[in-house]
Amino acid sequence: MSDPFDLHGRRALVTGAGRGLGHAIAVGLARAGADLVLLGRKGSQEQTRDEITDLGRDVRVVDLDVSDHDAIERVADEVTESVDILVNNAGVIDRADAADVTRQAWHRVVDVNLHAAFFLCQEFGRPMAERGHGKIVNVASLLSFQGGIRVAAYTASKHAVAGITKALANEWGPRGVQVNAIAPGYMATDNTTALRADPDRSRAILERIPAGRWGTAADIAGAAVFLSSAAADYVNGHVLVVDGGWLAR
Repeated sequence: MSDPFDLHGRRALVTGAGRGLGHAIAVGLARAGADLVLLGRKGSQEQTRDEITDLGRDVRVVDLDVSDHDAIERVADEVTESVDILVNNAGVIDRADAADVTRQAWHRVVDVNLHAAFFLCQEFGRPMAERGHGKIVNVASLLSFQGGIRVAAYTASKHAVAGITKALANEWGPRGVQVNAIAPGYMATDNTTALRADPDRSRAILERIPAGRWGTAADIAGAAVFLSSAAADYVNGHVLVVDGGWLAR
C-alpha cells in the first residue's frame, strides 16, 4: 500500500514561512516530499529556503507583503509552477483594550489575517478547481471559537478564517479541492511572547492545558502534512484543533 502521507510530486505554497509555525510547516511538507514556494516579506525566508534545499527539495522564494492585495494578483501570475497545496499561515496580532483599538491597527490585522488569506485562496484555488484537485490549509486559532482578551481584531479575523474555510469547502469540494484549517492552541511563538512573560497569565494557561506545556511549531507540522495529503481526501471544511487539550477543559 502506498504511503497516503507522501507528498512527492506535489508543490506547496506557504505564506509567512520565515519563522515560527510557517517555518515548521514548510519544512514538514518538504520532509514529506513536497517542493515549496515560500511567500513572505523580503529577507525573511532564506533560512527556511536553505533547510529545504538541504532536504533535496526544489524551493522558490517570492517576496511579498501579503497586506498588499494588488500584489497578490501579480505574484499569482508570476508563480507559473502548478501549486497543489496552499497554506495560508501569515498572520499578525495586536493587543489593546477594545475601546483603544485604532482603525489603523484594526485594518492591519484584518488585512493580513483575513483579506490576504481569502485573496490567496481565490488566486491559487481557482486553478486547483479547474484541474480538479488541490488542498488549501488555512491557519485559524483557538480564537476562531473563543473571544479572547484584548485581541478584538485578531478574534474577528480568525472567526472569519474559519468561516471562509467552510464556505470555500462547500464551493470547491465538488471540484476536488479540500479546504480545511488548523487551529493552533497556545504555542511558544512570537505572538505569545507577552503571555509567556506574564507569570500569572502563563501559569493560568498551563493549568488548563491537559498536555501541561505550551505547544511548539513542530506540533503543527504533522497536522499540516495530514491535511495536505491524500490521507485527508475525505476531510473538507474542518477546523482541526491542535491545542494540547485546551478546548476539552
